[in-house]
Amino acid sequence: MVPPTHDTPQEPAPERGAGHPDPAAPAGGEGAGPPQDGAGAKDGGRVAALRRFAAARRRALHLTGCAALLAVAVTGGSVALGAGGDAPRVAPASAAVSPGLLASGDLDAGITALQSHLRDQPRDFGGWATLGLAYVEQARTKGDPSRYPQAERAFKRSLALSPRNDQALAGRAALAAARHDFEDALALAERALKENPYNERALCVRVDALVELGRYDAAAEAADTADDRRPGIPVFTRYAYVHELRGDVRTARRVLEQALSSATAPGDIAYVATQLGQLAWNQGDYETALTHYARALAADENYLPALEGRARARAADGDRAAAIAGLKDVVTRFPLPGPLVALGELYEAAGDRSAADDQYALVDAWTSLARANGVNADLDTALAAADHGDKASALRAARAEYERRRTVHTADALAWALHVNGKDDEALPYARRATATGYRNAVFLYHRGIIERATGHSDDARTHLRAALELNPGFAPLGARDARAALADLEADR
Repeated sequence: MVPPTHDTPQEPAPERGAGHPDPAAPAGGEGAGPPQDGAGAKDGGRVAALRRFAAARRRALHLTGCAALLAVAVTGGSVALGAGGDAPRVAPASAAVSPGLLASGDLDAGITALQSHLRDQPRDFGGWATLGLAYVEQARTKGDPSRYPQAERAFKRSLALSPRNDQALAGRAALAAARHDFEDALALAERALKENPYNERALCVRVDALVELGRYDAAAEAADTADDRRPGIPVFTRYAYVHELRGDVRTARRVLEQALSSATAPGDIAYVATQLGQLAWNQGDYETALTHYARALAADENYLPALEGRARARAADGDRAAAIAGLKDVVTRFPLPGPLVALGELYEAAGDRSAADDQYALVDAWTSLARANGVNADLDTALAAADHGDKASALRAARAEYERRRTVHTADALAWALHVNGKDDEALPYARRATATGYRNAVFLYHRGIIERATGHSDDARTHLRAALELNPGFAPLGARDARAALADLEADR
């Protein structure tokens, strides 16, 4: 299961380019913020160009919960920064526009209402904080990192009005995590919690940041603290993921099932059911995964992570045509690397190399756009380029990311990048490190087995390749095929 990604995606907003006002700044009067600058206009052009290219090729963009890779986890319900119960309540975002409106299913309408409110009440620091959070959500759900600078300006406006307000501090923590600056995300979450120890978003971002920094023991403690202070779906999903990373799938499943039984909002049902689907898919139980995805889509038929998960499960179950159709539906709207690579590999496995190359090229376009808006995209670059791009750049990116944060995911990415560059002896310790926590991930086991084979550890290679295929025999369109071929060669050589 990938790190949590909790919101119901919305349809893309109209593209913004030169000449459009900055949405973080209601027009006119005291409430007007900074105008759209040159960089913002260029970013809007990049978004438009990426979408035009995708439409022209009938390929495209995408949203993932896997790896992860881009988004900090935040549920639709957790946009509301104070949550009831016996915990101290924080100030509402505004009397006129509550954070709950942004979680009601129409994020664009919520943003428009907030902008209107802030034109009338420009000193509402809570309103500015909620607007910033809405932009973070919009960036993630629309695959559009150009919204991050707008979020940053809204948070700065909120903190200028009230420097210690925990809503804006927690929002800035979420923004830093979305940009993959997890050290800053952790520091900002801690600052928010000093102001309000019960701030749900700050508690959740602290868990996310510790996980993404590879500090798994501390993440487990943070998840326990969050569960004590603010039990609920956003916390339960983090708690489950921390246990999954340690190989405790039984506890992860139990906690997610409890979370699903308590969910009432369609967005929460869709999110938790999708996480259960991903957990089942990781264990190779495609029938159960498809059942969970069906429940998610019954709650929200447009929930992109469930649509993506269903497509991957269908691919693993042998229904390639349905998988391609499903992933095309996902990637025609969102520009994130995971589904683009998955769709490209399905095309490649079917012998359509030209269509596959279109998807891989769009990964590079998305990476450029993400970096232009302050997102650290090194892990995305390493994962995609190692198999489908510039191998040298994959290794540079993987080394840089591993130096920033020592996680099972960065260790695996560095191991594989070293392997594809012919440095298997150097790769082996990282491959072993990626599987050391007990995390049950077929890709990690496959990578380790291939590297062990290349370094002459044939018995270990057989063990780990067999384990990968027993765990999740359809873990990747090309990787599973290569794992079977390598295992067959090893068995023939005995």
